Amino acid sequence: MKEQQYIIENMKSFELKDIFDCGQCFRWNKQNDNSYTGVFQKNVINVRKEDNKIIFKGICEKDIKSTIEFYFDLNRDYEEIKNKLSKIDNNVKKSVEYGKGIRILNQDLWETIISFIISANNNIPRIKGIIERISEKYGDKIEWNGKDYYTFPTPEQLKHVTVQEYRSLGLGFRDIRLYETTKMILDKKVDLEKMKDNKNTLEVREQLLQLSGVGPKVADCILLFSTLKRFEAFPIDVWVRRVMNDLYIKNEDETKVSKKQIEKIAVEKFGDLAGLAQQYLFYWRREV
Repeated sequence: MKEQQYIIENMKSFELKDIFDCGQCFRWNKQNDNSYTGVFQKNVINVRKEDNKIIFKGICEKDIKSTIEFYFDLNRDYEEIKNKLSKIDNNVKKSVEYGKGIRILNQDLWETIISFIISANNNIPRIKGIIERISEKYGDKIEWNGKDYYTFPTPEQLKHVTVQEYRSLGLGFRDIRLYETTKMILDKKVDLEKMKDNKNTLEVREQLLQLSGVGPKVADCILLFSTLKRFEAFPIDVWVRRVMNDLYIKNEDETKVSKKQIEKIAVEKFGDLAGLAQQYLFYWRREV
């Protein structure tokens, strides 16, 4: 594979920190020059901003232009989405202004499933470390700019990995969950290809919940952050519960706020853009 480059000028709703640090992805790392380098599928890409230009450069399996446009969701009008959300109330407007450069990536479904199983009760540096170790041990090597990068392994590449081998990579209690989920997908007990074609979000969510290690929050993250791209999905974690309680529910004890309460408000206020509203609110609350 040869190095390729793609440059976009005057792109709105595209800020590197907002995209890569909003909690949706784990394989993008900030460089000393404030650019970010990441691995997705069989691609290694560095992206940087210079004035009004966004420069993508790296090793790409296919044409870099079409790859970047799809992965970064460049053909979607995020300005229109932000305008619509900003009209809901002042709190949403503030969060949209703060995270104005967020875009929801089109991440590989399989990798997103495993990544968010790993994310359960975990912190970002540890999640990133585990994913890197799995990729180095079982993925394919790509050399670029004098460095070695590794693709995220396919289900077939993980076919013979034992629970003990996962444990040795630092997965802890998640080792059995990765093992069982990989087996379920290889055995087609949950068919990822059929899932992609199913437009019924509730049905797809139920299928995801069959996977070992996938609870409601992880299922909603997969729905929102993968190529499934269901913007109505509303993942609820500690930060989201906190911001929804502070802004709308106002219970003195936020631990007593139920997911049903939060989901009801999310549907009523944000509708089919609930997932995007969640990202702006989550990022704003966590960072500020």
